[in-house]
Amino acid sequence: MSTFMFKNKLRNYTPISNIFIDKYMPKARGEYVKVYILGIKYCLSGEPGVDSTLFANTLHLLETDIMNAWNYWSDEGAVKLIPIDNMGNFSIDFLDLEDNISSNDENVDLLRELDNNSTKDMLQDIEKLVGRTLSTKEMTMYISWINDFNFPPELILLLIEYSVSRGKTDYRYIEKIALNWHDSNITSIENAQTYIKKHEDKWIKIRKILNYLGIKDADVLKPQEQLLDKWINSYGFPLDVIYRSCDITFSRINKADFKYMDAILTNWFKSGIKTLTDVDTKDLKKSTYNKSNVKNAPKTNFNDYEQRSYDYDELEKKLLGWDKND
Repeated sequence: MSTFMFKNKLRNYTPISNIFIDKYMPKARGEYVKVYILGIKYCLSGEPGVDSTLFANTLHLLETDIMNAWNYWSDEGAVKLIPIDNMGNFSIDFLDLEDNISSNDENVDLLRELDNNSTKDMLQDIEKLVGRTLSTKEMTMYISWINDFNFPPELILLLIEYSVSRGKTDYRYIEKIALNWHDSNITSIENAQTYIKKHEDKWIKIRKILNYLGIKDADVLKPQEQLLDKWINSYGFPLDVIYRSCDITFSRINKADFKYMDAILTNWFKSGIKTLTDVDTKDLKKSTYNKSNVKNAPKTNFNDYEQRSYDYDELEKKLLGWDKND
């Protein structure tokens, strides 16, 4: 549950800017418009804070719809959404929409871009994939990739499909993928498919290792991902070798510890070990070496005497009292 704190502007009525009605409302989803208007009402009536449950119940929406709406209006520049704490609470400041009129040049450019049928079709397909109306900022961002990143519309759609397949539809996450693709010089469907296959192959292996360790978290921490990537790609270890390092770690410290596993795998890599056979061979040599050292160890006062021999069967009978039954 989230609580939204409004900067009070106490009035007895709820005015709605004509700029909002003319420029913002027509392209926004109906539920987003309802959230904005109700928020204005609460703000101007002096409410210090309204939780998302009350918002949702009043408008017959889900709490996730309320959060999506505020994120949308924040992206559009209609409100300033500032996190107050780590508990999902926010401060909301309704911005003066007249300050955004200066961005008309960008809107004109967007309107001109929308005259291009392929661009318009791309944006409509993106809306279908993410299941929501795109904000002006999102549309501008996707169109900019065509010119700035040299991404054809088909490549952008593939990027969106890939993000959606991973359960991610937030434009910030999608933008990170686009930047990674641009840095990797991906400009065609073929390049993207090769990149996706390589990336997904890595993540399939990562998930298998995490499952072997009993880790079921949806997202792996960045430091853990870097270690896993090093073991898989930099060191080139097959899964069974990594599993063996897991087994050794558990046997020694009884828990999954990435740093401990990394120490084992780094030592193996420096020793030229590449396969599970190499690991077993090394262990066998180490075991043989230790036995040889014990055998060839110099005599001490402890073992420098004549050893006695015992009949252990007879000793056992005496201990158990069976010798009296004879």
